[in-house]
Amino acid sequence: MFSLLYGLLCVCALGYGQPEIGQPDDGKRYICRAVPLSGDASCPVTLLPELNTGSQEEELRNTVMQLRETILQQKENISKQQGTINELTTKLSLCASATDDRKYDKGGSWGKEKQNTMGDVPRDPNDTIDSLGKTMQGLKDRLENLEQQQMRANISGASFPSELRDLLQRRLGELEKQLLKKVSNLEEEKSMLSNATAAYRLKTESTLNALVERISELEKGGGDFKSPEQFKLSLPQRTNYLYGRITKSLPEMYAFTLCMWIKSSASPGIGTPFSYGVPGQANEIVLIEWGNNPIELLINDKVAQLPLEVRDGRWHHICISWTTRDGQWDAYQDGLKLGTGDNLAAWHPIKPGGVIILGQEQDVVGGRFDAGQAFVGELSQVNIWDRVLKPVEVQSMANCSSYIPGNVISWLASNVEVFGRGAFKRPLEMCQERLPNA
Repeated sequence: MFSLLYGLLCVCALGYGQPEIGQPDDGKRYICRAVPLSGDASCPVTLLPELNTGSQEEELRNTVMQLRETILQQKENISKQQGTINELTTKLSLCASATDDRKYDKGGSWGKEKQNTMGDVPRDPNDTIDSLGKTMQGLKDRLENLEQQQMRANISGASFPSELRDLLQRRLGELEKQLLKKVSNLEEEKSMLSNATAAYRLKTESTLNALVERISELEKGGGDFKSPEQFKLSLPQRTNYLYGRITKSLPEMYAFTLCMWIKSSASPGIGTPFSYGVPGQANEIVLIEWGNNPIELLINDKVAQLPLEVRDGRWHHICISWTTRDGQWDAYQDGLKLGTGDNLAAWHPIKPGGVIILGQEQDVVGGRFDAGQAFVGELSQVNIWDRVLKPVEVQSMANCSSYIPGNVISWLASNVEVFGRGAFKRPLEMCQERLPNA
């Protein structure tokens, strides 16, 4: 605009500077000067020093170029910062989604197929924490670089957008919180894994100890028998000096099940195949048949008559279960429940620390036997549980489908001591051969 106005004034001045045709040249020359539009034309014009038009245009051109370079540089900085923000936003989204994916399902554990949380995070908790720390440090370094760029922009005169910087810092703060939360979750998972490993170790040790004990029992009680439980106690005479003794005692129990294979043809009465006496009560648990009376179960010297018949000289499987709750009892023979009752020593716990005798009734703990109450016949697989067995469990043992050792007293050759000349531990017939219909 300035150049155009300047040109018009020069043209006008040149037109007026030419003498009219036919007028003489008076020798005077006129110089054109720019007059403001708002100025008074009648006022004399103060002469100004001449301006160099070429240098002024060059200065304006340089200023425009500098402004253009500054704008381009600022645009490039903004583009880089937007790319950084997009990258941080992507990282934050991946971190949040990974946090949800890595949660456990009720006490869960590290699975075989786990998605990495940020594309390069290892699956081990310790490596994950280290990698997250390195990622965090890298993000902080980027922020420092952006701050340095801001300082350089301020020195060069370019303005750094404060809104963008605040947004970047907020994003970085949120990402830092997410990472700290993830580190906490990983530490918790590590603790849970440690606890689960300790519990599994204890369980494994317990199983191994039980296996070692079982192997030791097999080694001690193997003898001439195919397996430690495949033997029978033979008491052929009615005397007061032939009997067997269980080397283990009973704990305090509020319920129990007593099972055995029994064979007898004695008359009158088979005698006392089982008795358990404790200090102060010799008849804590007694199974007896004497005279022409039926088989009786005594608990704390309280009596219940059982509908069992085993005096036919054949093998029979019998089980008696009892619970202190209402004194409920059940009697099984050859897998069938033949009797039930209640109010037998109700609410009385079986006392611990007594002596178990096979074949004799105790008048004092461990002794003073009466030959008239001695058992005559054979016994095998005398087992005791501290619970009431289910009917299906009793039936499976009676029909030879399975053998279940007692969890309190198990029938092992190493657990049974024999006293008296004429009492023997001998190999037991096959289970199928012991069935009543064999």
